[in-house]
Formats: sequence, C-alpha cells, structure tokens
Amino acid sequence: MSFYIERLAVVGVGLIGGSFARALREAGVVGSIVGIGRSMANLEQALALGIIDEVSQNPAEGVAGADMVFVSVPVCSVIPTIRQMAGSLGRGCVVTDGGSVKAEIVSQCEALMPEGCHFVGGHPIAGTEHSGAAASFATLYQGRRCIITPTVRTDQDALDKVTQAWCLTGAEVCLMEAGRHDRIFAEISHLPHAVAYALVHAVGSADVEGENVLSYTAGGFRDFTRIASSDPVMWRDIALMNRKPLLASIDGFSASLAELRRRIEAGDSAGLADFFTTAKNFRDGIL
Repeated sequence: MSFYIERLAVVGVGLIGGSFARALREAGVVGSIVGIGRSMANLEQALALGIIDEVSQNPAEGVAGADMVFVSVPVCSVIPTIRQMAGSLGRGCVVTDGGSVKAEIVSQCEALMPEGCHFVGGHPIAGTEHSGAAASFATLYQGRRCIITPTVRTDQDALDKVTQAWCLTGAEVCLMEAGRHDRIFAEISHLPHAVAYALVHAVGSADVEGENVLSYTAGGFRDFTRIASSDPVMWRDIALMNRKPLLASIDGFSASLAELRRRIEAGDSAGLADFFTTAKNFRDGIL
C-alpha cells in the first residue's frame, strides 16, 4: 500500500477529529490512533467506540512517535497546542489541522516546526451542529471539499501526504492561499454563523406582549438558525481570529440589511420584489 500512517495522533477527538480518525481507519490506511484531549470522559467514549486505540491528556506525550498529527481544537488553541507539542515531534512527522481560519495559524505553526517536521494547514468544509466523539462518523467528509493552504515553504512530500489523507476520507481537495481562504470563509461561513447567533439573540430577547416569542417558532426559523446551536467557544475563537475579514463581511451585510429596510419603509413594492428575486436567484444558483 503506497499510503499508510503507522501512528496517527488526533488532538481533539470531537466531530471533526473523530470523523477524520474513523474515515482513515475505515479506509484501512492507519495502524494505531492515539486520541489527545482535556476531557477524559470524551476520550474514554472515543476509546469505547473504537475511534482511537489509546488516550493521552498531554499533547507533548501523546504525539511522541506519531507519523501524522491532526489538530482539531478551537482555532485560538491551535497555535498554543502545537507550541506545546513541537519539541516531542519525531523527524518526518507531518502536522496538519482542521481550523476554519488559516492565515495566522499557518504562518505561526510553520515557524514552530522542528527540523525535519512539516506543517500543512487544512480546513474540511463539513460539520454538523453537534460536537464530541459520539457525534463523529466515518462518512462526514465524503463528497465534501477540504481546503489545503500550502505556502512557498511547504514541503512537497508533506503536502502530498495530507492531500492523500483527505482524499481517502472521501473529500475533494482544493488548494488555496491562506489569506484568500480567510476572506472567502468570512463571507460564506463565519458571517452566516454570526447572523444566526445575532438573530436568535434578538428574537430570544424580544418583548412582544410579554410572550416567549421563541415558543412560536416553526420550520423556517429553526432551519435558518440551526447553526446557532454550534459550539459557542469554537465560534468565539473563529470570530476573534478572523476579526478583520469578518468585520468587513458584517459591514457588507449591514449595508444590505439597511437597503432592505429602506425599501420596506418606502413601501417600494418593485424594489422589494427585485431585492428578493436577486437573492432568490443567488440561492437557487447554489443548488
């Protein structure tokens, strides 16, 4: 077999990390898997489910002897986690991550790699609103894109290994410059989550005749705001790490919302129809 990981270390055995481990195990391309994390309860559950073979709560100890390390922790924790474990990485080890913010992570983590080790940034475009080892499943990445963000310093062999790993999970790999990635995903991922959280916050705080407004919600509201059930810590970190692109996206959304408000206030029937039709055509184009 041309591609095989003798020892895989997964730091953060939740939905993303756990599904990565499950997919590679199902593909038959991994020997042993060590799960690393702070919650022993989650690690023990991952062990019981057969996602991992051993556990460690110490990243520096857990990554020893690993051929590949996949870091799947909240984005603000990626750099400190890799800094903590860097000295324990064996020569030839390839480190990658699954964070949805890339520029700062790639820049700093490349610099943290000891001689003979390599970092390759990645971001699988998949997920659910659920978290933890029990939420993971082997087919999460099938038919989904995974963005890999190499730089001029990226080792070609390391890039090939990370690309092969993601392809074996069923993902379609796309290469992209890290800054471009952050600007794009501020618009299509980070902004929608921010809007969903803001909408639920506004409606949940609304005082309409003393009623609990949320008790009247049905399919439309619940479908639209499903992502507001995602991990708040994860999204706090994403908002802070990708602050500038996200703020620019929020400003653009605010301008669009202000224009919609203006047309409603003016009773502009034709303008509203045009606004909604344009948006509908954009949405239908996705499908």
